[in-house]
Order: sequence, then C-alpha cells, then structure tokens
Amino acid sequence: MRSRSATGRRPTLPALAVLAFLGLPAPVAAQSAARSGPGADPSSGPERLTDLVAATSELRDLVDRYATDRSALLRRWSVDYSPTRRERMRAFYASWQTRLDGIDAASLGVEGAIDHVLLRNELQYRMARLDREAAELEELALLLPFAGTIAELEEARRAGASVDPAVAAQTLDDLADVVEARNRAVTSPPGSGAAAGEEPRSTPSRSAALRAADALGALGETLASWYGFQAGYDPLFTWWVSQPYGRAAKELEAYRTALREKVVGLAPDGDAGDERRGEDPIVGDPIGAEGLAADLEHEMLAYDAAGLIAIAEREYAWCVEQLQRASAEMGFGDDWRAALEQVKSRHLEPGEQPELVRELARDAVAFVEERDLVTVPPLAKEIWRMEMLSRESQRTAPFFLGGEVVQVAFPTDDMTQDEKRMSLRSNNIPFTRAVVHHELIPGHHLQGFMTARYNPHRRAFSTPFWGEGWALYWEMLLWDLDFPKTPEDRIGMLFWRTHRAARILFSLKFHLGEMTAEEAIDLLVDGVGHERSAATAEVRRSFDGGYPPLYQAAYMIGGLQLMALHRELVDSGRMTDRDFHDAILQGGSMPIEMHRARLLGEAPTWPFRPEWRFADREQGGRM
Repeated sequence: MRSRSATGRRPTLPALAVLAFLGLPAPVAAQSAARSGPGADPSSGPERLTDLVAATSELRDLVDRYATDRSALLRRWSVDYSPTRRERMRAFYASWQTRLDGIDAASLGVEGAIDHVLLRNELQYRMARLDREAAELEELALLLPFAGTIAELEEARRAGASVDPAVAAQTLDDLADVVEARNRAVTSPPGSGAAAGEEPRSTPSRSAALRAADALGALGETLASWYGFQAGYDPLFTWWVSQPYGRAAKELEAYRTALREKVVGLAPDGDAGDERRGEDPIVGDPIGAEGLAADLEHEMLAYDAAGLIAIAEREYAWCVEQLQRASAEMGFGDDWRAALEQVKSRHLEPGEQPELVRELARDAVAFVEERDLVTVPPLAKEIWRMEMLSRESQRTAPFFLGGEVVQVAFPTDDMTQDEKRMSLRSNNIPFTRAVVHHELIPGHHLQGFMTARYNPHRRAFSTPFWGEGWALYWEMLLWDLDFPKTPEDRIGMLFWRTHRAARILFSLKFHLGEMTAEEAIDLLVDGVGHERSAATAEVRRSFDGGYPPLYQAAYMIGGLQLMALHRELVDSGRMTDRDFHDAILQGGSMPIEMHRARLLGEAPTWPFRPEWRFADREQGGRM
C-alpha cells in the first residue's frame, strides 16, 4: 500500500479542537488504553463520551454532497440503459474528478485522506461501469431496437417538452409494430418462418434473454409513467393516444413474457407458476475475467480471481480436516458426511424455533460482553426484532437473513412434505447456533447499528467485504475462543465455513465460464452437505438474486482480511480486542484495506494500488 505516515501532519482546526478537548490521539491504534466494562462511566449515560466522538474526516460533507447529488441525478434520469442518462452521469463523475483535483490531498488528515482515495476510487469505477453498461446495451440492441424511442419520450416529458398527440399516437403505433415483429423473430419456433420482409429467428442466450426481459419490464414502467402524466388530464391527448398506448404496452408485456417463458424457460408470473417456481432454470449473467478484474480493483484487493480461488481451496481443505476430527469424536471416524447427517437430525419441532433464536441471541451477547470483546450499546440489545420467512421467500433464502430484523427460516404449513423435511434439516440446532450471532450481535445487527451512527457518509463506499466480512469474521473469532462446546456445535460452524469457501469457488468460476449453475449445486450438495433444495436456493440467490459478482466471495475473504488485521494489531498487543472491534465499527462501510490504514494511522495516497497480501501468511486458515 502506498502510504505516508500521519505523524507531524496538521489536522484541520475543528478536528484539532475536538481532539484536544477530548484528549484523543490521532492514530486509532493508540487508543488502546485500559478500559473497564461497558458503560463504565455512569455520568455520561449508557455510552462514554469518547465513544460518541470519532475522528472527523475533512471530506465528510463533500462525500455526503456527492452521494446526495448522484442520487438526485439518478432520480431525474431514471430510464435504464438510456444513452442520455449515461452521458449525463459521465459528465457528473468527470466534474467530481475535476473538483477533487482542486483539493490539496497532502494537507488532509488520515480520515480525510481515506475519503479522498475512496471517492477517487468510486468515481473511477463508476466511469468504468458506464462503459460496461454501454457494451451491455450494444449486446441487447438486436433484441430491443425500440428502447431508444421509449427513453426519448420519457426524457422529453421530464425536460418539459410539449407533446403533439397525433404524432405521439403514430410513434406508439409504430413502436407496437416493431415490438410485435421482434417478438415473432426471436421467440417463434425454428422452421416456422417469419413474416415477409422479417429477418429469420436468431435465438439469444438465456442470460441475454433474461437481461432483455428485465429491461422490457423497466421500459414498460417507463412508458406507463410517460402516458400517465397526461392521460385523463388532457382530453385531446387521451383521445389520440389511449388506444396505441394500450397496444404498445400489451406488445411489450407479450414480448417480455415470451422471452422469459419460451427462451429462458421460467414459470409464468402469478399464481399459475408458483408451484413451478422452484424448478426454474438458474441463468445468471457471467461478467468474465475482465469484469472480475475491474470489480476486484474497485474492492481494493491485491489478488486476482485465481488467487481468491486458491485461498478458497486451501480454506476448504482445512475445513474438511476439522470436520473429520469432529466426526471422529462423534464415533464416525473420518466420515464427516455421516456425522453431518446426525447433526441435521437435531432439529426442533414446528413452532419452537423462535424461542431457540431468542436464547441463542442472549447467549451470544453474554459471550462477547463477559470477555469484553466489543461494546454493545443497550439500545442495540433492545431494538432487534424477529420475523419468519414465508415458503416463497425460503425458495431463495433457505436459511436465516439478518440485521435489525432477523428473519428465520423454518417449515410453513403450506410447504410440501419434502420441503418441510428439508427446511427442518437445514435449520437444525447446531446450524442455527452457528448463525444467530452472525445475523444479530456481534454480527450484522450490531454492525448496522454502529454504521448508522459513526461515519455514516461512508455508506457511499459500501462493500460486501466489510458488510458480510464482519459477520463472517465473528464466526472465525468465536471458533478460536471455543464458542462451540461439542463436536456437533463444531460441525455446525464448520458447515458454514465450508459453505463460504464453496461460495468463492462456484461464484468466481461461474463468472469465469468454468462452472455451470448445476455444477455449483452439486458442489454444495456433495462438497458441503447441503440439502439439494437448499443448495438450489443458494445458487439461485447467488446468480438470479441481483447480487454483485463478488458478493459471495466477500464473506470469507472479508473475514480473512479482518482476521489478518486482528493478528497484526491485537495479537501483537498494540490494541485490545474491544478497542479493535469498536474502531472497526466506527470506521464505517469501506474496503478493509482502508480500515487497516485508519487503524495504523497511515494516510493512503492517490493513485492507490492495493498491496496488502493479507492471506499469504495463512496456513490452512485460522477459524
């Protein structure tokens, strides 16, 4: 990492005054003075005054302004794949790059330097994403030759241009003709022929067809917005446009449906397709090696996709070794799959899962507080809530989801017998014990609570390597601290650790074109021990759930980054556990390498190239 020491650097006057008043040193690693238990200073309420004041970035307001302006522009220019929107956003990002050129980065403190690098990195990535979007639109041009017409109608309306109703009516009638012809050319059976003058059928790939179908849904909504602005308010507009609009809307929906059902092979929308939904093909949209490289650079990782795959293979091998040890303790020798089968049978009866979740949540809080591992504000313990996942939700989320509201997976009365059995087995007691702390405290709920209160402007740099990595890190750390007491508990934790390694393997290999969705499901069933329905749901969520390509890899990789940083600062005696964890939470949502710079008191510089090889010292992981 290219950095310079913050020693001798001159913070801005407001920051200097606050730090002087509170007696806070600049480098966060120096804050490891001895502390007593949570809430030790009763004169300052449930949290100490120093816990409520963090070092302030000189660019905090600038980052907030960038995020606010960007959000406003995206609301104004809301048409997906619009060339006009793309060029407007390109100009916006370029203007911010110019604005940053006027900042004397050398005069910034560590927090300001971090925000400077993060904003530069974000702008660079957003510009590259516009290029990727343009390439995607070019791929869809044959399928959606009429998209520009719809975009122009809506953007002219938002710009306040007047509408000639007769001209608009003809535009929509012509649009309907083009959509209808494209539908026939793309989705008609081979050999059926096309109408005179039409080009023969050219069947798109499933991923292209699904992307086009999604775009058609958005285009239909855009056209409805355009029409609804004047329909019923302008009698002449309504007289001319209502019929051709109705036809155009109908053709757009018919084309969307045909692409989804005939080309992609998805079940129909609505109740008619509910029973078939779990059998839908998993399509996904691989971005290739070049796309992965760009995303890895944005996440500030000093590894390429092959390097992350190698880490996952090593971690998986370590997990299997630990599974065999726990299996031997249970009397199954090295047959860990047989031991896993016994663990899956240890589930509660229907209706009893919520009380188990409440009990495990209390146990996790007590564990971290008794060991003074992290500050848990009383309000955070008070406000978390629980909901149950529906049958439909469990088709893509067969396990827990979490945050301030923990969502619990367990059989529902409208499931089939096979679905009920698999849901019971997938959410057994050891698996649940290994995941409640991940979703609540000290995991996602505590993380979200603190992120909303410390450096919230860094939400503009949100990353799953911080978001999911923090919760996964606690699974690793609690393993080291002997949180699992029995071999069954250890298998429960190892199941999830193995699952995270497999997620890296199948997600990256899928995007590299080296693994299919079906092969990914087989990996989760044979290599991790998932029920097939749960494995299918996991892969479906990974590829069809709207997650970024690196999201699944972020769990374990982010966790390993934090473990490496813990060794560097806590195992070395430079910080206490509690100071370390509080400082990470107070740093906000950003790549872990920037947390490292913050805790070391090192100010990163631009252009920035990640150099932290956090996993090179790992020998089989440290869970």
